[in-house]
Amino acid sequence: MLRPETLELAEQVLAQCRARGLRLATAESCTGGLVAAALTHIAGSSDVFERGFVTYSNEAKTELLGVPAALIAEHGAVSEPVARAMAEGALRGSHADMAVSVTGIAGPGGGSGEKPVGLVWFGFAVRGKDCIARSSIFPGDRATIRAQSVSFALQFFEIAPLSE
Repeated sequence: MLRPETLELAEQVLAQCRARGLRLATAESCTGGLVAAALTHIAGSSDVFERGFVTYSNEAKTELLGVPAALIAEHGAVSEPVARAMAEGALRGSHADMAVSVTGIAGPGGGSGEKPVGLVWFGFAVRGKDCIARSSIFPGDRATIRAQSVSFALQFFEIAPLSE
């Protein structure tokens, strides 16, 4: 399921982080650990990839990442506030310098007019900086939406706003 271009991107991310002495963490829902899988597919990734959290259920988001249940109840799991809280929770629960979170609706069901299939929210946390969030609506089937989500998450690590 991991595309060659995704693995190339993961290799670039690891090299850039290695050169800066940075460690990464992931907090994933709809991608089910695919961002972590792309990073750890590359030999020697353990000096950069610190850990990953697969928090598919709302309970896992709350128990493992400290996402407040009230936040999920108010905004839904696929939302900007939850994406931010997931990324921040991954940093709190790790020794990483940066974390990315992914929460979305990969389909084929589960979408609505307000939150269509393909909507994915990403949180990007860098230790000591404000967390940012971005969303995208990816076209395609479940596999395609998940693959595009992995690439989007990896691209963040490549351009992350870090202090030198």
